[in-house]
Amino acid sequence: MIKRSSKKYINKLLDDNPNWKVLDIGCGYGAHKKASVVCDVLDLSKFYEDKTFIKLETEILPFKDKEFDFVIASHVLEHVKDIDIFIKELERVSSKGYIEVPTKLEDNLVFENKKDHIWHMEFDDINYELIISKKVQYFEPILTVSTIKKLSEIFKQSLVLELYWENQIKYKKNVESKITQKFSRLYLLRKFISKNLRTFFRKN
Repeated sequence: MIKRSSKKYINKLLDDNPNWKVLDIGCGYGAHKKASVVCDVLDLSKFYEDKTFIKLETEILPFKDKEFDFVIASHVLEHVKDIDIFIKELERVSSKGYIEVPTKLEDNLVFENKKDHIWHMEFDDINYELIISKKVQYFEPILTVSTIKKLSEIFKQSLVLELYWENQIKYKKNVESKITQKFSRLYLLRKFISKNLRTFFRKN
């Protein structure tokens, strides 16, 4: 089962279960405060001296089956080359967890995402299924990571997918994405100028 959720709900869930063993994987310097174990491809052992830090060396997570009560993968799936293996590994090491990924819109807006991200994510609310497809850059990015974080506070549902899962992460992968149209910065700028000119002349 996988469904839409919120970080607020997840925080309360973890607060209500202080004895859970929690893994935060691929979090960089932003591990969840309730995570007892942190795993990342970078060596952040000195940064996480108050937690157990494990450096990820292979695609297979260095943990036993169902070793954790909860696993957090926030803004990780879109980076992973073999996403099938990664999802299976999440299911193997824990029975439930939280996934956070950018929407297609957010993914296209941010400069850093252009080269760093591999996959686009959508969620099917009818079949309760994560839809994964190859990333398509529909227009040239215009925002920095710091800017999008500020905008996410206001437009979170438009920019971020927050998902809770138990037992199984149901998903479907579409390897080939249909590119209907791409929009250049020049095209967007022309549309913006044209709209403002029309508005100006109507008023005058």
